Amino acid sequence: MKLRTKVFLTTILSVLVITTTGQNPGVFTNHEDVGQTKSAGETFYDEENQSYIMSGSGENIWGQKDEFQYAYRKMARDFILRANVKLVGEGVDPHRKIGWMVRHSLEVNSPCAAATVHGDGLISLQTRSNPNVDMETLTLDLSGADVIQLERQGNTYIMSAAKMGERFFEQQVSALELGDEVYVGLFICAHNPDVVEKATFHNVRIIVPPKADYVPYQDYIGSHIEVMDVTNGNRKMVYSAENSLQAPNWMLDDNIFTFQSDGLLYDFDLRTSKTTKIETDSATNNNNDHVYSFDGKQMGISDFSGEGGSSVIYTLPRNGGTPKRITPNSPSYLHGWSPNGKDLVYTAVRNDTWNIFKIPSKGGQEIQLTNTPGLDDGPEYTPDGKYIYFNSNRTGTCQIWRMKPDGSDPEQVTFDELNDWFPHISPDGKWIVFISFPRSVDSGQHPFYKHTYIRLMPITGGEPKIIGYVYGGQGTMNVPNWSPDGKRIAFVSNSAFLNF
Repeated sequence: MKLRTKVFLTTILSVLVITTTGQNPGVFTNHEDVGQTKSAGETFYDEENQSYIMSGSGENIWGQKDEFQYAYRKMARDFILRANVKLVGEGVDPHRKIGWMVRHSLEVNSPCAAATVHGDGLISLQTRSNPNVDMETLTLDLSGADVIQLERQGNTYIMSAAKMGERFFEQQVSALELGDEVYVGLFICAHNPDVVEKATFHNVRIIVPPKADYVPYQDYIGSHIEVMDVTNGNRKMVYSAENSLQAPNWMLDDNIFTFQSDGLLYDFDLRTSKTTKIETDSATNNNNDHVYSFDGKQMGISDFSGEGGSSVIYTLPRNGGTPKRITPNSPSYLHGWSPNGKDLVYTAVRNDTWNIFKIPSKGGQEIQLTNTPGLDDGPEYTPDGKYIYFNSNRTGTCQIWRMKPDGSDPEQVTFDELNDWFPHISPDGKWIVFISFPRSVDSGQHPFYKHTYIRLMPITGGEPKIIGYVYGGQGTMNVPNWSPDGKRIAFVSNSAFLNF
């Protein structure tokens, strides 16, 4: 079963930006120097780029006395903190440091946990368990990381760090009692009281995961539609909802993409941040599988309104209209339209098995393209029509495969231990982007609310590169999501909304 949604729509800036007198600290509520620093620190939020520039002095964050600049907010419950971080310039002291910090209080000797990047490349998880003890350190087995994550699970704190493009390394501490409500934020310390250092922070995310006892397909958390520059990984959140948004489809217009919400489809205009409902007549229970034709004249949808709640594929004009039923059998979930417009390709459950089928776009008899036990899903044509790419767990983990349009000559494309899902081909046919879940995620399920990577790989093969570190799931990018110019992708990340 694929996801449906119930949602309240709102623009992202009204949700995530808090403005205080004279300043806009972004997702944080305040910033200040902790301790008696000689020079005042600064935190500037660049609203256009959704990034932060911080400067700070301070002797150290160590022992029983901390001095640093801190941009923070107070939070309860579990959370995940993530950012791309970078110190500016060569610096003065090799132990200048930046990162994420969770504190019991703003006192200089507060119990705390800090995910720390040092000027000399050292990566460490620093903790102080009570005000009367010195800081302790666990180092991570890498140097020069620029993607930093700090996660709280009760009294366990997990630090993850990576060089952009690579997988996370981890360290964690347990039984660290910092209190139910804590200070959470970014920090910078010069490690020299006479110096002011500077750092930048991009892709800053404070994520609140669902409660441990949440029920999948019933209990939903919030969503953010994001746009990413695939060349550098910089991201902007452009639209949000308190519940679930899914599957931004972006392949015709640089300024407009389509997403699904509460069983309905909407166009989103990046220029105005406005949404327009697409009229789909009786098809009011759409799931997250919708595709445009390559010529931009039609749309294919997957809808639960009939068949006793089982998904059926329909086509209709791109800007809305009366749906025409295409698949005689259900459940069927659309993923691809052939470049010549003649065929639709989809995944379907027949005889209790997920396989891939195609059918004439005008209707007719479906043709089975795969016949393997387990799960075959996410089929999508290359722009030249020579191949259909898809994901399959026929080898144990979910990997990316491709086959010819008649189902012949299937060949595996990815080969590592991650579970790879929903391949999308760039408009020029040179790149594949897909999502990857850890091996701990069941390869035969449609997962959501998980840590995941967005990975990029040449269509000719090679080592996939991570371009996004995301908390999301199967609705994150399960339909064609490249911008027409091939420079950006759209996707969904998830988080319960912060209580301001």
